[in-house]
Amino acid sequence: MIYSFSLETALSVVGLLLLVGHLAALLKTSFLQNALRAFPRSPTAGFILFVVAAVWFTGLVAFTDLGEFSSMRPKFLLFAVAGAVLTLRFVREFLAVRALGMLLLLVAEPLLEAAWMRPETGKLWLVGLVYGWIIAGLFLIGMPYLLRDAIAWVTAAPIRWKAASLAGMGYGVLLLAVRASF
Repeated sequence: MIYSFSLETALSVVGLLLLVGHLAALLKTSFLQNALRAFPRSPTAGFILFVVAAVWFTGLVAFTDLGEFSSMRPKFLLFAVAGAVLTLRFVREFLAVRALGMLLLLVAEPLLEAAWMRPETGKLWLVGLVYGWIIAGLFLIGMPYLLRDAIAWVTAAPIRWKAASLAGMGYGVLLLAVRASF
């Protein structure tokens, strides 16, 4: 096992990140709206997020038990590094969105691992959110323009922005409340 997060830690971290992130969206509305509108085509954000995702993935390939494929680990590492370099070279369009999708897929594993075989039904709030992230990650990688359109839609009307911010804060509070009930 590569990760060793407890369910309590996962609920606390995700709940706090949702709460603080969406509270910041309420308090710094214009700044964050402008930053979000620029995000999908940002080369700097794309490079940084993609490098983080590539290093994370390469680390998984390097340290995960591959079972009967362990003898092929050097080839897998070579393919991972070559794929990352080629992606940085040739995939410039919406790289930030695609990298965000990759990170959503990568972060899903430790969170689902934390909830694995736990009897508490409150874990389903985290698991449901993570599966939503998995679906979103697949769409972000395959159809990255959808995030640009979603950002344009949510930032077009102040009521949508506030509703999205309050919903995110509410979900963060819910996860923290579930954590407190353990």
